[in-house]
Amino acid sequence: MKKYLYPSLLIVFALLAAAIFYFKKPISKTPEFRERTGNLAAGKEWLNTKAAIEGLLAKLRTNPDDQKSRLLLAQAYMQEARVTGEHSYYDGAAMELLEQVLRAEPENFEALSCKASLCLTQHHFAQGLALAEQAQKLNPHSGFVYGLLTDANVEMGHYAEAIKMADRMNELRPDLASYARTSYLREIYGDVPGAIQAMDMAVKAGYIGLEQTEWTRAALAHLYEVSGDTAKARGYYQMALYARPGYAYALAGLGRMAAARHDYPRAISLYQQARITVKDYAFADELTDLYRLNGQPTEANKMAEESIDMLASAAKEADSNEQMGHYADRELAYAYLKTNELDKALEHAKIEYDRRPDNIDVNETMAWVLYKRGQYAEAQKYMLVARRTGSKNPVLLCRAGLIMSKLGKTAEGQALIEGALKTAPYLNTEVEAEGKKLLAAR
Repeated sequence: MKKYLYPSLLIVFALLAAAIFYFKKPISKTPEFRERTGNLAAGKEWLNTKAAIEGLLAKLRTNPDDQKSRLLLAQAYMQEARVTGEHSYYDGAAMELLEQVLRAEPENFEALSCKASLCLTQHHFAQGLALAEQAQKLNPHSGFVYGLLTDANVEMGHYAEAIKMADRMNELRPDLASYARTSYLREIYGDVPGAIQAMDMAVKAGYIGLEQTEWTRAALAHLYEVSGDTAKARGYYQMALYARPGYAYALAGLGRMAAARHDYPRAISLYQQARITVKDYAFADELTDLYRLNGQPTEANKMAEESIDMLASAAKEADSNEQMGHYADRELAYAYLKTNELDKALEHAKIEYDRRPDNIDVNETMAWVLYKRGQYAEAQKYMLVARRTGSKNPVLLCRAGLIMSKLGKTAEGQALIEGALKTAPYLNTEVEAEGKKLLAAR
């Protein structure tokens, strides 16, 4: 009998090991943070943020079931993405953490809201809207969720619904975030003075130096740009840079101010500084124009290709992942226009249009791509939709005027072009050049 004992024990141990492996609770891996570099690593803010993140990571190592700490870590990573521009890493890390929370607590309101916010950041607007609506049903008294619903409805082109959501947010929680959304909606409807008033209230509701406050101050400066008041715009960008040294979006704003004075070397330098600090394809896109204006075609072409590579990589990831990866087809459409790849520009404009046919910005993109292809009548169909809210954006109005002029509506078209160029000609160098060329040919 003994000669059969050893094999029998082996079988028992094997079965026990298999059972342990099968029923063992999987250990969720916690994404680590990345060290900041350069200006972003200076000052107490990063030291405090880093200490808070390390504390949350320590709690999760001690107690992997601590969903509150996991949620707080996800929120910290979402903010790091905003500050550093490292969206490809931190957005993915935050989404991974939120999914872990939601597997344990499927009706966790904060986790659902954060997931909705991440989807909006990644331009997965329809999914973000659905998640925000799901969260709103769990907690109909949260101001934050109405902010998400405002953003999502704006991006989907549901502007009347967005106004309702913004009004509800202001009723529940009048603060920086709600005032900023009110400002954006007023701008969409052509009320630039009202937009400036609301964004000024947003700035005053924030704490000086915080990223959210200085982002809002930069947004206020840009509204002054849109209204043609470059002196006030420059002043607010300088204030943001003073309150938050090295702030990338204030540097970029001052770069546009330098470009408005035709000081292209200074503008290029400021954008290069911004680009070193934060990874944002928009800086490369702006540098493309600035290099061309400064007589540096080789650098301009290099920057244009770099913009396309950044955007195409994000779009490819988004196409293969329903939840993550930045949908960037609208941006790609404009990027391909700069390399004169009109077929690719139209392809990506159509992809974005299929996602959001009611959004005015998407319709403007379709109109401009078709204009560049010489399809003026078709372009006008989309431009009419793009202008349905009465936006006073100078770039939009100049594009509308160019299309009208090509269709024989000369007087109306030229009036729009003249008004746009008088207000803020430097906002888009390509549109400015087209407008001036048409007016000169009268």
